[in-house]
Amino acid sequence: MTALERGRYAARLAEGPGDLAAVLALRARAFRDGADDRDPWDARCLHLLVENRGGGPVAAACRLLLLPSGADFAQSYSAQFYEVDGMSALSAPVAEVGRLCTAPGLADPDPIRLLWGALTGLLGARGVGCLFGCTSFRGGDPARHRPALDLLAGRHLLQPPWQVRARRAGGVRLRSDGDRQGDGAEGAAMAWQGIPPLLRAYLAMGGRVGQEAVIDRDLDTLHVFTLVDVAAMPAGRLAALQALAGRQ
Repeated sequence: MTALERGRYAARLAEGPGDLAAVLALRARAFRDGADDRDPWDARCLHLLVENRGGGPVAAACRLLLLPSGADFAQSYSAQFYEVDGMSALSAPVAEVGRLCTAPGLADPDPIRLLWGALTGLLGARGVGCLFGCTSFRGGDPARHRPALDLLAGRHLLQPPWQVRARRAGGVRLRSDGDRQGDGAEGAAMAWQGIPPLLRAYLAMGGRVGQEAVIDRDLDTLHVFTLVDVAAMPAGRLAALQALAGRQ
């Protein structure tokens, strides 16, 4: 892909060991307090990065696993955690987005906007019909996130024929207990604030989540399987993303 530039930042695909090392350095700071974050999926993925054209560390990044169809889901990072009924019916290319992050403490919104624009352009060029991945809550204790999980269960679950189950015992069921997921407008607003920004972004794209969450003890997170159907994305949101990608 051609580099996408906005102001002092540029987004491009990583090329070679030096770029990958810079991406991994960002991920180490973002996910593991400086410890190494590499895993076997890094070698299978494309890595998208946003850098300051004046130099310095990578400002934002994600990795992208492109698969020919949903029938290839077993090759994904998410497949080690989830069984997903419905994925095999997707005949168009699908993409798993993972390890999306920005530099800790970065207040400038331009890098993440540029990353979304570059990602939109790349997915469009490859004809991707759905994107999916594991979207994480910080902290692995489900009780800490219960209002947000109830809200997801009440409003944002994948519907049949989609069925998502944790691959191992100990999956955390998303559920709605009576009016708990609502509690009126004020309660819903507070629960919404408990949803991580990345997951909020996916939900704004029309994304849906699976019926069970998984505790990731390695990263001390709780994650949900998340899927975005590009064809079902709200027109206004799609237009905004395409504008970021320079396609309008």
